[in-house]
Amino acid sequence: MELSVVVPVHNEEDNVAPLIAEIERVLVDAGDYEMVFVDDGSTDRTLDRLDGLRARYPRLRVLRHRRCCGQSTALLTGVRVARGRIIATLDGDGQNNPADIPKLVAALKTLEEGGTKGMVAGFRKRRKDTVWRRFSSRVANIVRGSLLGDNTPDTGCGLKVFSRELFLSLPYFDHMHRFLPALVQRAGGKVVSVEVDHRPRMRGVSKYGTWQRLWVGIVDLFGVMWLQRRAQIPEVEEIAG
Repeated sequence: MELSVVVPVHNEEDNVAPLIAEIERVLVDAGDYEMVFVDDGSTDRTLDRLDGLRARYPRLRVLRHRRCCGQSTALLTGVRVARGRIIATLDGDGQNNPADIPKLVAALKTLEEGGTKGMVAGFRKRRKDTVWRRFSSRVANIVRGSLLGDNTPDTGCGLKVFSRELFLSLPYFDHMHRFLPALVQRAGGKVVSVEVDHRPRMRGVSKYGTWQRLWVGIVDLFGVMWLQRRAQIPEVEEIAG
């Protein structure tokens, strides 16, 4: 299988059906693909809605965490069971536009054709969020970028495309999804940012508070810096004969 679209969701009962329908419309001519939705311990009707949609969408697979484990763990769960060589990730709130997936997949294939492993990250240049959220994310991106040197303007965008093999080779920790560009570069990969559409949230509420993300992010930031300093990327040569 070529492509798996992995979507972690938590309490998004009103968003899953329209998002699945959009993905299906966009990828109807994309060949062999699947959608993997991971319900991360939702306490609303998200799981019931997903289960009810499986008959209508044969490409849909649904997994469930009995308790909420966080977005990074839900992402790892989805990638582990995915059958596709290429993984595309989306946030479950409907703010990422599935129509951008083919563009990012094409960019990844171009990267790979040049003999380079890596990741294509969405860049929400025109974000449809509150002024405070845009400001706090901008500050966070500047601080993170200056300390990690990942040269990625928008690591928080949920729309990303990468190979399954590369993702599973990265070190896992809670909240790792916020640092994927730095982790990919640490593994010797290249990260390309591509401008993508961003939409306002129409249904449901955000699951992250600014201060919660700030304090957790600071701890994780120093952890990723520690990982970077201890990375070794060997040049391997096989001795023939």
